Amino acid sequence: MLSRVRDFFDRHLAGAPSTPDNGSHSIELATAALLVEAMRIDDEATPAERAAVEHAIRAKFSLTDQETDELIGLAEEEVRQATDYFQFTSMINQRFTQAQKERVIELMWRVAYADAVIDAHERHLLRKIAALLHVSDSAYLAAKLRARDSAGSDRPHAGPEKD
Repeated sequence: MLSRVRDFFDRHLAGAPSTPDNGSHSIELATAALLVEAMRIDDEATPAERAAVEHAIRAKFSLTDQETDELIGLAEEEVRQATDYFQFTSMINQRFTQAQKERVIELMWRVAYADAVIDAHERHLLRKIAALLHVSDSAYLAAKLRARDSAGSDRPHAGPEKD
């Protein structure tokens, strides 16, 4: 598995400051893994959620469609093998600014809102990741509202809010 991660970054992101070193996960993979987890946490990865993950990764890291698909595939494998979120959040805490961490939370909320249904598992995941990333309650709520407002502008009706 680790060799596949290294191969991906050697091929597509060589020279980037966040390439893997000493076998650790890269920041791109850690971020993608959290977005993938937001997509799959409710056991229904909808096409809209997948599209939101693809869009977020492509935009955040300026990747091509093929690079995005490969990174998502690696992230899905990492999430399946992970026993907790610490391996992902610790990398993000080390390398991202507070504003970048808040942006990750917003992107995760965008994935959650993509199918117009926010369930308890998604709310729990987002709250837990925000705590692990040391995102304040006010920043968490602001990120959530930005994502909700963005989702509402993408479709005619976002459905009732349960949170």
